[in-house]
Amino acid sequence: MSTSTKRNLSLTILDQEKFEQIHEASLHLMENVGMKIGGTRALKLLHDNGAVTTGDGLTIIPRGLVERALKSVPKELVLYTRDGEPSMKINNDNPVYFGTHADQLELVDPLSGVVRKFLRKDTAMMCKLADCLPNIHFILSVGMSSDVRPEVQSQITFLETVKHFSKTINFSTNDIEGLKDIIEIAAIVAGGLKNLQAKPFIFNYCEPIPPLAHPRESTEKLYISAENRIPVVYMPYCMMGGTSPMSFAGTLAQCNADMLTGLVITQLVSEGAPFIYGSMPSVFDMRTTIGSYGAPEFHLLVAASSDLAAYYGIPFFGTAGCTDAKVLDEQAVVETTMELFSTMLSKANIVHDVGVMDHCNSVSPELVVLADEIIEGLKHYTQGVQVNTEELALDVIKEVGPGGHFLTNIHTLNNFKKVWYPSLFSRDMQNSNESQVKGKVREKIRSIMERHLVPQLDATILMELEKWNVKLETYQPTAQ
Repeated sequence: MSTSTKRNLSLTILDQEKFEQIHEASLHLMENVGMKIGGTRALKLLHDNGAVTTGDGLTIIPRGLVERALKSVPKELVLYTRDGEPSMKINNDNPVYFGTHADQLELVDPLSGVVRKFLRKDTAMMCKLADCLPNIHFILSVGMSSDVRPEVQSQITFLETVKHFSKTINFSTNDIEGLKDIIEIAAIVAGGLKNLQAKPFIFNYCEPIPPLAHPRESTEKLYISAENRIPVVYMPYCMMGGTSPMSFAGTLAQCNADMLTGLVITQLVSEGAPFIYGSMPSVFDMRTTIGSYGAPEFHLLVAASSDLAAYYGIPFFGTAGCTDAKVLDEQAVVETTMELFSTMLSKANIVHDVGVMDHCNSVSPELVVLADEIIEGLKHYTQGVQVNTEELALDVIKEVGPGGHFLTNIHTLNNFKKVWYPSLFSRDMQNSNESQVKGKVREKIRSIMERHLVPQLDATILMELEKWNVKLETYQPTAQ
Protein backbone atom coordinates (compact mmCIF):
# COMPACT_ATOMS: atom_id res chain seq x y z
CA MET A 1 0.00 0.00 0.00
CA SER A 2 1.37 3.43 -0.95
CA THR A 3 2.02 5.75 1.96
CA SER A 4 -0.71 8.36 1.91
CA THR A 5 -0.71 11.65 3.75
CA LYS A 6 -2.79 11.12 6.90
CA ARG A 7 -4.18 14.45 8.07
CA ASN A 8 -4.91 15.18 11.70
CA LEU A 9 -5.56 18.84 10.86
CA SER A 10 -8.39 19.75 8.52
CA LEU A 11 -10.05 22.83 7.10
CA THR A 12 -13.84 23.12 6.81
CA ILE A 13 -15.22 25.67 4.34
CA LEU A 14 -18.87 24.51 4.34
CA ASP A 15 -20.67 23.66 7.56
CA GLN A 16 -23.77 21.45 7.65
CA GLU A 17 -26.16 24.35 7.01
CA LYS A 18 -24.22 25.57 3.96
CA PHE A 19 -23.98 22.02 2.63
CA GLU A 20 -27.74 21.57 2.89
CA GLN A 21 -28.37 24.88 1.10
CA ILE A 22 -26.05 23.98 -1.78
CA HIS A 23 -27.43 20.43 -1.98
CA GLU A 24 -30.99 21.79 -2.15
CA ALA A 25 -29.96 24.35 -4.80
CA SER A 26 -28.41 21.56 -6.89
CA LEU A 27 -31.61 19.51 -6.68
CA HIS A 28 -33.57 22.61 -7.68
CA LEU A 29 -31.46 22.94 -10.84
CA MET A 30 -31.97 19.27 -11.68
CA GLU A 31 -35.73 19.32 -11.05
CA ASN A 32 -36.69 22.79 -12.29
CA VAL A 33 -34.11 23.87 -14.87
CA GLY A 34 -33.10 20.47 -16.21
CA MET A 35 -30.06 19.03 -17.92
CA LYS A 36 -29.12 18.85 -21.58
CA ILE A 37 -28.49 15.09 -21.90
CA GLY A 38 -27.04 13.39 -24.97
CA GLY A 39 -26.78 9.68 -25.68
CA THR A 40 -29.77 7.41 -26.25
CA ARG A 41 -28.69 4.78 -23.71
CA ALA A 42 -28.37 7.27 -20.86
CA LEU A 43 -31.61 9.00 -21.78
CA LYS A 44 -33.53 5.72 -21.92
CA LEU A 45 -32.25 4.75 -18.49
CA LEU A 46 -33.27 8.10 -17.06
CA HIS A 47 -36.71 7.97 -18.70
CA ASP A 48 -37.28 4.40 -17.50
CA ASN A 49 -36.63 5.58 -13.95
CA GLY A 50 -38.84 8.64 -13.82
CA ALA A 51 -36.89 11.42 -15.53
CA VAL A 52 -38.76 13.47 -18.15
CA THR A 53 -37.41 15.30 -21.19
CA THR A 54 -39.35 18.47 -21.99
CA GLY A 55 -40.22 19.85 -25.40
CA ASP A 56 -37.17 22.10 -25.35
CA GLY A 57 -34.90 19.09 -24.91
CA LEU A 58 -34.05 19.48 -21.22
CA THR A 59 -34.24 16.44 -18.96
CA ILE A 60 -35.77 16.87 -15.53
CA ILE A 61 -34.18 14.57 -12.95
CA PRO A 62 -36.26 13.97 -9.81
CA ARG A 63 -34.56 14.12 -6.42
CA GLY A 64 -35.58 10.54 -5.70
CA LEU A 65 -33.02 9.34 -8.29
CA VAL A 66 -30.31 11.37 -6.56
CA GLU A 67 -31.21 9.96 -3.15
CA ARG A 68 -31.18 6.43 -4.56
CA ALA A 69 -27.79 6.96 -6.20
CA LEU A 70 -26.28 8.40 -3.01
CA LYS A 71 -27.36 5.27 -1.13
CA SER A 72 -25.89 2.80 -3.64
CA VAL A 73 -22.56 4.50 -4.50
CA PRO A 74 -19.60 2.91 -2.65
CA LYS A 75 -18.28 5.00 0.24
CA GLU A 76 -14.85 3.37 0.14
CA LEU A 77 -12.63 2.78 -2.85
CA VAL A 78 -9.44 0.74 -3.14
CA LEU A 79 -7.22 1.24 -6.17
CA TYR A 80 -4.32 -1.07 -6.99
CA THR A 81 -0.91 -1.11 -8.60
CA ARG A 82 -0.33 -2.59 -12.04
CA ASP A 83 0.72 -5.81 -10.27
CA GLY A 84 -2.48 -6.07 -8.23
CA GLU A 85 -1.19 -4.76 -4.90
CA PRO A 86 -3.36 -2.34 -2.86
CA SER A 87 -2.13 1.17 -3.56
CA MET A 88 -4.72 3.80 -2.63
CA LYS A 89 -7.38 3.19 0.01
CA ILE A 90 -9.91 6.00 0.06
CA ASN A 91 -12.39 6.24 2.94
CA ASN A 92 -13.65 8.48 5.72
CA ASP A 93 -10.16 8.67 7.24
CA ASN A 94 -9.45 11.21 4.48
CA PRO A 95 -6.07 10.02 3.26
CA VAL A 96 -4.73 12.10 0.36
CA TYR A 97 -2.89 10.81 -2.72
CA PHE A 98 -1.22 12.89 -5.44
CA GLY A 99 -0.78 12.38 -9.16
CA THR A 100 1.00 14.00 -12.10
CA HIS A 101 0.71 13.72 -15.91
CA ALA A 102 2.22 11.10 -18.19
CA ASP A 103 1.80 13.50 -21.10
CA GLN A 104 0.58 17.00 -21.94
CA LEU A 105 0.46 19.39 -24.88
CA GLU A 106 3.90 20.74 -24.01
CA LEU A 107 6.86 19.73 -21.86
CA VAL A 108 9.10 22.08 -19.89
CA ASP A 109 12.32 20.22 -20.70
CA PRO A 110 14.09 19.47 -17.40
CA LEU A 111 17.59 19.73 -18.88
CA SER A 112 17.33 22.74 -21.19
CA GLY A 113 14.41 24.56 -19.56
CA VAL A 114 12.91 25.06 -23.04
CA VAL A 115 9.16 24.67 -23.45
CA ARG A 116 8.53 22.36 -26.41
CA LYS A 117 5.88 20.04 -27.81
CA PHE A 118 5.37 16.82 -25.87
CA LEU A 119 6.60 13.72 -27.72
CA ARG A 120 5.72 10.06 -27.32
CA LYS A 121 9.17 9.23 -25.96
CA ASP A 122 8.70 11.75 -23.13
CA THR A 123 6.00 9.55 -21.59
CA ALA A 124 8.61 7.03 -20.43
CA MET A 125 10.54 9.80 -18.69
CA MET A 126 7.47 11.18 -16.89
CA CYS A 127 6.41 7.67 -15.86
CA LYS A 128 9.84 6.75 -14.51
CA LEU A 129 10.00 9.97 -12.52
CA ALA A 130 6.54 9.50 -11.01
CA ASP A 131 7.21 5.81 -10.37
CA CYS A 132 10.21 6.73 -8.20
CA LEU A 133 8.90 9.74 -6.25
CA PRO A 134 7.34 8.65 -2.92
CA ASN A 135 4.63 11.32 -2.81
CA ILE A 136 3.36 10.71 -6.34
CA HIS A 137 0.85 7.86 -6.14
CA PHE A 138 -0.72 7.84 -9.61
CA ILE A 139 -0.24 9.23 -13.09
CA LEU A 140 -2.61 10.67 -15.69
CA SER A 141 -2.47 9.21 -19.18
CA VAL A 142 -4.14 11.93 -21.22
CA GLY A 143 -3.36 11.35 -24.92
CA MET A 144 -1.66 14.52 -26.16
CA SER A 145 1.66 13.49 -27.72
CA SER A 146 2.24 15.72 -30.74
CA ASP A 147 3.95 13.00 -32.80
CA VAL A 148 1.04 10.53 -32.50
CA ARG A 149 -2.03 10.65 -34.72
CA PRO A 150 -5.04 12.13 -32.86
CA GLU A 151 -7.25 9.11 -33.63
CA VAL A 152 -5.08 6.84 -31.46
CA GLN A 153 -3.36 9.27 -29.07
CA SER A 154 -5.24 8.06 -25.99
CA GLN A 155 -4.50 4.38 -26.62
CA ILE A 156 -0.83 4.87 -27.58
CA THR A 157 -0.18 6.98 -24.50
CA PHE A 158 -1.83 4.38 -22.29
CA LEU A 159 0.35 1.65 -23.83
CA GLU A 160 3.48 3.69 -23.10
CA THR A 161 2.26 4.46 -19.58
CA VAL A 162 1.37 0.91 -18.58
CA LYS A 163 4.77 -0.32 -19.78
CA HIS A 164 6.74 2.30 -17.84
CA PHE A 165 4.68 2.87 -14.67
CA SER A 166 3.93 0.37 -11.91
CA LYS A 167 1.51 2.39 -9.76
CA THR A 168 -2.14 3.36 -10.36
CA ILE A 169 -3.11 4.92 -13.71
CA ASN A 170 -5.77 7.56 -14.22
CA PHE A 171 -6.69 7.92 -17.89
CA SER A 172 -8.89 9.94 -20.17
CA THR A 173 -9.73 9.37 -23.82
CA ASN A 174 -10.36 11.51 -26.86
CA ASP A 175 -13.35 9.39 -27.88
CA ILE A 176 -15.59 6.51 -26.86
CA GLU A 177 -13.69 3.88 -28.88
CA GLY A 178 -10.51 4.88 -27.08
CA LEU A 179 -12.15 4.09 -23.75
CA LYS A 180 -13.20 0.64 -24.92
CA ASP A 181 -9.70 -0.07 -26.24
CA ILE A 182 -8.01 1.01 -23.00
CA ILE A 183 -10.25 -1.21 -20.89
CA GLU A 184 -9.31 -4.13 -23.17
CA ILE A 185 -5.59 -3.32 -22.89
CA ALA A 186 -5.80 -2.95 -19.10
CA ALA A 187 -7.64 -6.28 -18.88
CA ILE A 188 -4.70 -7.96 -20.67
CA VAL A 189 -2.31 -6.57 -18.05
CA ALA A 190 -4.61 -7.57 -15.17
CA GLY A 191 -5.15 -11.10 -16.49
CA GLY A 192 -8.74 -10.60 -17.60
CA LEU A 193 -11.65 -8.21 -17.09
CA LYS A 194 -12.80 -9.94 -13.89
CA ASN A 195 -9.37 -9.46 -12.35
CA LEU A 196 -9.38 -5.83 -13.46
CA GLN A 197 -12.78 -5.29 -11.85
CA ALA A 198 -11.71 -7.01 -8.63
CA LYS A 199 -8.42 -5.08 -8.41
CA PRO A 200 -8.68 -1.96 -10.59
CA PHE A 201 -5.29 -0.37 -11.29
CA ILE A 202 -6.96 2.15 -13.61
CA PHE A 203 -9.67 4.75 -13.17
CA ASN A 204 -11.33 6.83 -15.86
CA TYR A 205 -11.64 10.61 -16.07
CA CYS A 206 -14.45 12.32 -17.97
CA GLU A 207 -16.31 15.62 -17.88
CA PRO A 208 -19.66 17.22 -18.65
CA ILE A 209 -19.74 20.58 -20.43
CA PRO A 210 -20.88 23.30 -18.02
CA PRO A 211 -23.36 24.71 -17.62
CA LEU A 212 -25.66 21.69 -17.23
CA ALA A 213 -24.78 19.90 -20.48
CA HIS A 214 -23.88 16.20 -20.73
CA PRO A 215 -23.16 15.29 -24.36
CA ARG A 216 -23.24 11.75 -25.71
CA GLU A 217 -19.45 11.40 -25.36
CA SER A 218 -19.70 12.10 -21.62
CA THR A 219 -22.72 9.92 -20.86
CA GLU A 220 -21.35 7.02 -22.92
CA LYS A 221 -18.03 7.17 -21.07
CA LEU A 222 -19.97 7.06 -17.79
CA TYR A 223 -22.09 4.19 -19.12
CA ILE A 224 -19.12 2.10 -20.34
CA SER A 225 -17.17 2.71 -17.12
CA ALA A 226 -20.13 1.72 -14.95
CA GLU A 227 -21.08 -1.41 -16.89
CA ASN A 228 -17.46 -2.56 -16.72
CA ARG A 229 -17.21 -1.56 -13.03
CA ILE A 230 -14.22 0.69 -13.76
CA PRO A 231 -13.95 3.58 -11.25
CA VAL A 232 -14.79 6.87 -12.93
CA VAL A 233 -14.26 10.54 -12.05
CA TYR A 234 -16.92 12.95 -13.28
CA MET A 235 -15.48 16.44 -13.12
CA PRO A 236 -17.20 19.64 -14.28
CA TYR A 237 -14.70 22.41 -15.02
CA CYS A 238 -16.63 25.60 -14.32
CA MET A 239 -15.22 29.09 -14.83
CA MET A 240 -16.96 31.82 -12.84
CA GLY A 241 -18.28 34.50 -15.16
CA GLY A 242 -17.78 32.24 -18.20
CA THR A 243 -19.40 28.84 -17.73
CA SER A 244 -20.83 29.38 -14.23
CA PRO A 245 -22.27 32.35 -12.34
CA MET A 246 -19.93 34.96 -10.90
CA SER A 247 -20.58 33.75 -7.37
CA PHE A 248 -19.07 31.09 -5.14
CA ALA A 249 -22.30 29.47 -3.94
CA GLY A 250 -23.92 29.46 -7.39
CA THR A 251 -20.85 27.91 -8.99
CA LEU A 252 -20.67 25.23 -6.29
CA ALA A 253 -24.37 24.42 -6.73
CA GLN A 254 -24.03 24.18 -10.53
CA CYS A 255 -20.90 21.99 -10.37
CA ASN A 256 -22.58 19.80 -7.77
CA ALA A 257 -25.70 19.40 -9.92
CA ASP A 258 -23.58 18.32 -12.90
CA MET A 259 -21.67 15.84 -10.74
CA LEU A 260 -24.89 14.42 -9.24
CA THR A 261 -26.25 13.89 -12.75
CA GLY A 262 -23.20 11.77 -13.60
CA LEU A 263 -23.61 9.88 -10.34
CA VAL A 264 -27.25 9.10 -11.12
CA ILE A 265 -26.35 7.75 -14.57
CA THR A 266 -23.60 5.45 -13.28
CA GLN A 267 -25.78 4.03 -10.52
CA LEU A 268 -28.67 3.42 -12.94
CA VAL A 269 -26.30 1.56 -15.26
CA SER A 270 -24.87 -0.58 -12.46
CA GLU A 271 -25.90 -0.14 -8.86
CA GLY A 272 -22.83 0.13 -6.65
CA ALA A 273 -20.50 1.05 -9.53
CA PRO A 274 -17.41 2.89 -8.17
CA PHE A 275 -17.68 6.65 -8.66
CA ILE A 276 -15.43 9.59 -7.73
CA TYR A 277 -16.71 13.14 -7.15
CA GLY A 278 -14.80 15.67 -9.26
CA SER A 279 -15.11 19.45 -9.33
CA MET A 280 -13.00 22.26 -10.82
CA PRO A 281 -14.75 25.53 -9.96
CA SER A 282 -12.24 28.11 -11.18
CA VAL A 283 -12.35 31.70 -12.40
CA PHE A 284 -12.56 33.08 -15.92
CA ASP A 285 -9.84 35.73 -15.91
CA MET A 286 -11.46 38.77 -17.52
CA ARG A 287 -8.10 40.33 -18.41
CA THR A 288 -6.69 37.33 -20.29
CA THR A 289 -9.73 35.03 -20.89
CA ILE A 290 -7.98 31.98 -19.42
CA GLY A 291 -9.43 29.54 -16.94
CA SER A 292 -6.98 30.04 -14.09
CA TYR A 293 -5.26 27.08 -12.41
CA GLY A 294 -3.45 29.23 -9.84
CA ALA A 295 -6.28 31.49 -8.64
CA PRO A 296 -6.83 31.40 -4.85
CA GLU A 297 -10.58 31.37 -5.46
CA PHE A 298 -10.21 28.15 -7.48
CA HIS A 299 -8.51 26.33 -4.63
CA LEU A 300 -10.88 27.74 -2.02
CA LEU A 301 -13.76 26.28 -4.03
CA VAL A 302 -11.92 22.98 -4.57
CA ALA A 303 -11.66 22.73 -0.77
CA ALA A 304 -15.36 23.63 -0.47
CA SER A 305 -16.22 20.95 -3.03
CA SER A 306 -14.27 18.41 -1.00
CA ASP A 307 -16.55 19.30 1.92
CA LEU A 308 -19.58 18.50 -0.26
CA ALA A 309 -18.08 15.15 -1.22
CA ALA A 310 -17.32 14.39 2.44
CA TYR A 311 -20.92 15.08 3.45
CA TYR A 312 -22.06 12.67 0.73
CA GLY A 313 -19.36 10.18 1.73
CA ILE A 314 -18.01 9.97 -1.85
CA PRO A 315 -14.27 9.93 -2.72
CA PHE A 316 -13.16 13.36 -4.00
CA PHE A 317 -10.83 14.14 -6.94
CA GLY A 318 -9.07 17.46 -6.39
CA THR A 319 -6.52 19.71 -8.07
CA ALA A 320 -3.24 21.11 -6.71
CA GLY A 321 0.47 21.51 -7.36
CA CYS A 322 -0.07 23.44 -10.60
CA THR A 323 0.42 27.00 -11.82
CA ASP A 324 -0.52 29.53 -14.48
CA ALA A 325 3.19 30.38 -14.92
CA LYS A 326 4.90 29.12 -18.07
CA VAL A 327 8.32 28.55 -16.46
CA LEU A 328 9.50 27.50 -13.02
CA ASP A 329 9.71 30.92 -11.38
CA GLU A 330 8.57 32.65 -8.18
CA GLN A 331 4.93 32.62 -9.32
CA ALA A 332 5.04 28.89 -9.99
CA VAL A 333 6.45 28.10 -6.55
CA VAL A 334 4.02 30.41 -4.70
CA GLU A 335 0.93 29.05 -6.48
CA THR A 336 2.03 25.43 -6.17
CA THR A 337 2.75 25.71 -2.45
CA MET A 338 -0.48 27.57 -1.68
CA GLU A 339 -2.54 24.94 -3.50
CA LEU A 340 -0.80 21.97 -1.89
CA PHE A 341 -1.21 23.54 1.56
CA SER A 342 -4.91 24.19 0.90
CA THR A 343 -5.65 20.74 -0.47
CA MET A 344 -3.79 18.95 2.31
CA LEU A 345 -5.95 20.76 4.85
CA SER A 346 -9.08 20.01 2.83
CA LYS A 347 -10.98 16.74 2.57
CA ALA A 348 -9.68 15.87 -0.92
CA ASN A 349 -8.66 12.24 -1.43
CA ILE A 350 -7.12 11.98 -4.91
CA VAL A 351 -5.36 15.11 -6.18
CA HIS A 352 -4.30 15.53 -9.78
CA ASP A 353 -2.33 18.02 -11.90
CA VAL A 354 0.88 18.09 -9.84
CA GLY A 355 3.53 19.73 -12.04
CA VAL A 356 1.08 21.18 -14.58
CA MET A 357 1.97 24.68 -15.82
CA ASP A 358 0.70 27.46 -18.10
CA HIS A 359 -2.97 26.88 -17.13
CA CYS A 360 -2.75 23.21 -18.16
CA ASN A 361 -0.86 23.59 -21.43
CA SER A 362 2.37 22.00 -20.20
CA VAL A 363 3.90 19.73 -17.58
CA SER A 364 7.24 20.27 -15.85
CA PRO A 365 9.28 17.36 -14.47
CA GLU A 366 11.19 19.89 -12.33
CA LEU A 367 7.98 21.15 -10.74
CA VAL A 368 6.89 17.55 -10.06
CA VAL A 369 10.13 16.92 -8.14
CA LEU A 370 9.82 20.21 -6.29
CA ALA A 371 6.19 19.49 -5.41
CA ASP A 372 7.18 16.07 -4.08
CA GLU A 373 9.50 17.85 -1.61
CA ILE A 374 6.81 20.41 -0.67
CA ILE A 375 4.28 17.62 -0.03
CA GLU A 376 6.79 15.84 2.20
CA GLY A 377 7.25 18.99 4.26
CA LEU A 378 3.52 19.66 4.51
CA LYS A 379 2.94 16.10 5.75
CA HIS A 380 4.83 17.14 8.87
CA TYR A 381 2.59 20.19 9.28
CA THR A 382 -0.73 18.43 8.79
CA GLN A 383 0.14 15.75 11.36
CA GLY A 384 -0.98 18.22 14.01
CA VAL A 385 0.09 18.14 17.66
CA GLN A 386 -0.46 15.19 19.96
CA VAL A 387 -0.71 15.85 23.69
CA ASN A 388 -0.17 12.91 26.07
CA THR A 389 2.22 11.83 28.79
CA GLU A 390 4.87 10.64 26.37
CA GLU A 391 4.70 13.76 24.21
CA LEU A 392 4.73 16.15 27.19
CA ALA A 393 8.05 14.55 28.25
CA LEU A 394 7.95 16.11 31.72
CA ASP A 395 10.38 13.52 33.07
CA VAL A 396 12.90 14.51 30.37
CA ILE A 397 12.53 18.20 31.20
CA LYS A 398 12.98 17.38 34.92
CA GLU A 399 16.08 15.28 34.17
CA VAL A 400 17.75 18.08 32.17
CA GLY A 401 16.64 20.72 34.67
CA PRO A 402 16.79 24.52 34.57
CA GLY A 403 19.73 25.89 32.57
CA GLY A 404 20.63 22.52 31.02
CA HIS A 405 20.45 21.35 27.40
CA PHE A 406 18.89 18.40 25.56
CA LEU A 407 21.59 17.75 22.94
CA THR A 408 23.11 14.74 24.71
CA ASN A 409 19.89 13.41 26.22
CA ILE A 410 18.78 9.95 25.06
CA HIS A 411 15.30 11.35 24.39
CA THR A 412 16.76 13.62 21.70
CA LEU A 413 18.67 10.72 20.15
CA ASN A 414 15.50 8.63 20.00
CA ASN A 415 13.27 11.36 18.58
CA PHE A 416 15.25 13.87 16.49
CA LYS A 417 14.39 12.11 13.22
CA LYS A 418 10.69 12.82 13.76
CA VAL A 419 11.18 16.30 12.34
CA TRP A 420 11.63 16.92 8.64
CA TYR A 421 15.07 17.33 7.06
CA PRO A 422 14.64 18.59 3.47
CA SER A 423 16.72 17.20 0.64
CA LEU A 424 16.33 20.11 -1.80
CA PHE A 425 16.01 23.14 0.48
CA SER A 426 19.02 24.54 2.35
CA ARG A 427 19.48 24.96 6.10
CA ASP A 428 23.26 25.34 5.92
CA MET A 429 25.07 27.29 8.60
CA GLN A 430 26.41 29.50 5.83
CA ASN A 431 24.09 29.60 2.83
CA SER A 432 25.31 30.25 -0.70
CA ASN A 433 24.66 33.65 -2.27
CA GLU A 434 22.82 31.89 -5.10
CA SER A 435 19.97 29.41 -5.07
CA GLN A 436 21.05 25.81 -5.40
CA VAL A 437 17.55 24.34 -5.53
CA LYS A 438 17.18 24.15 -9.30
CA GLY A 439 20.54 22.40 -9.63
CA LYS A 440 19.52 19.86 -6.97
CA VAL A 441 16.19 19.27 -8.74
CA ARG A 442 17.88 18.63 -12.08
CA GLU A 443 20.46 16.36 -10.46
CA LYS A 444 17.66 14.37 -8.82
CA ILE A 445 15.93 13.96 -12.19
CA ARG A 446 19.17 12.78 -13.80
CA SER A 447 19.75 10.32 -10.95
CA ILE A 448 16.23 8.86 -11.24
CA MET A 449 16.58 8.48 -15.01
CA GLU A 450 19.89 6.64 -14.58
CA ARG A 451 19.16 4.49 -11.55
CA HIS A 452 15.45 3.87 -11.04
CA LEU A 453 14.18 0.64 -12.58
CA VAL A 454 10.47 0.23 -13.23
CA PRO A 455 9.53 -3.48 -12.90
CA GLN A 456 9.06 -5.07 -16.31
CA LEU A 457 5.78 -6.63 -17.34
CA ASP A 458 5.65 -10.33 -18.06
CA ALA A 459 6.97 -11.18 -21.54
CA THR A 460 3.62 -12.67 -22.59
CA ILE A 461 1.82 -9.45 -21.66
CA LEU A 462 4.41 -7.36 -23.49
CA MET A 463 3.82 -9.45 -26.63
CA GLU A 464 0.08 -8.77 -26.42
CA LEU A 465 0.69 -5.06 -25.90
CA GLU A 466 2.96 -5.01 -28.95
CA LYS A 467 0.12 -6.49 -31.02
CA TRP A 468 -2.03 -3.59 -29.86
CA ASN A 469 0.75 -1.16 -30.72
CA VAL A 470 0.98 -2.50 -34.30
CA LYS A 471 -2.81 -2.40 -34.63
CA LEU A 472 -2.97 1.22 -33.48
CA GLU A 473 -0.02 2.42 -35.57
CA THR A 474 -1.60 0.94 -38.70
CA TYR A 475 -5.09 2.16 -37.82
CA GLN A 476 -7.03 3.63 -40.72
CA PRO A 477 -10.11 5.76 -39.92
CA THR A 478 -13.36 4.62 -41.49
CA ALA A 479 -14.38 6.86 -44.40
CA GLN A 480 -17.44 8.96 -43.59
